[in-house]
Amino acid sequence: MKRRSFLTAAIVAALAAKSLANNCKKGKVMQYPLTPLEYPHNALEPWIDEETVGFHHDKHQATYVANLNAALDSGFKFEGSLTSLLEGLEKVPDGIRGAVRNNGGGVWNHEFYWLGLSPNKSEPSPELLLAIEKSFGSLDGLKKLLSEASVKRFGSGWGWLCVDFDGNLKICSTPNQDNPIMGETAGLEKMVPLLNIDVWEHAYYLKYKNLRAEYVKNIWNLVNWKRVSERYEAAIKDKKATL
Repeated sequence: MKRRSFLTAAIVAALAAKSLANNCKKGKVMQYPLTPLEYPHNALEPWIDEETVGFHHDKHQATYVANLNAALDSGFKFEGSLTSLLEGLEKVPDGIRGAVRNNGGGVWNHEFYWLGLSPNKSEPSPELLLAIEKSFGSLDGLKKLLSEASVKRFGSGWGWLCVDFDGNLKICSTPNQDNPIMGETAGLEKMVPLLNIDVWEHAYYLKYKNLRAEYVKNIWNLVNWKRVSERYEAAIKDKKATL
C-alpha cells in the first residue's frame, strides 16, 4: 500500500459511516449533503451555546455545502468521496479549484470538527495516551501546544492534531479552510487528522466575543476522546499494513 493509500484509508476509516459522498446519481456530478449533527444544538452548553451551534452548522456550514455543489455543477465530472476530491485538488480544473478548495475544505473541516466534539465525557485510549505522552510529555502538554497553535493562528483557520506517515503525533495550524489532507496544496506534509479546533470567529464570537483563548480553553471539556482514539488506532492500523 502506497503512502497516499495509507492516508486515504486511514481518513475514511476515521470518518466511518459519516461519508459526505452519499448523494451521487448516475450521470450527474456528485452532490454533497449538509450532514446532520449527532447531538441537539444545545448539547454542547455551557461551553458552546445553542445559538452558536445553530448558526455555525445550519448557516455557515450549509453555505459551504451549497457553494461546493455550485462549483461542481459547472461541469467537472467527479464521483467520489470529499476526501478523495481534496487529496487530488491538482486534478480539479483551474477555474473552480479555488472554490472547491475553500468550500470543499469548509465542508470537510466542519464535518470533522463536529464529530470530534461530544457532550459525553471520555478519555483517550491507553494507546493514544501513550503516544501523547511520548510526543508531548503529557495530555496537558498536548492541550497547551494545540491551544497555542490554535489561538496564535492569525486571522481565520484551524488548529490540528495529526499523525504522520511514521506514526508520530504532530501539531499544526492552517489558514482559511485548508487542512492536512491537502498536503502540498496547503503547503503541508500530508498527514492524517485526529482532532481540529475551529478558530474562525463564527465558531465562538456570539458567546466569547474576542476572547478566542477562552473558547479554546473551554473546548477541551467537549473533546470526543473516544472518537479521536478510534481515528488514531485506524491510522496506526493502516500504517502497519504498509510495512
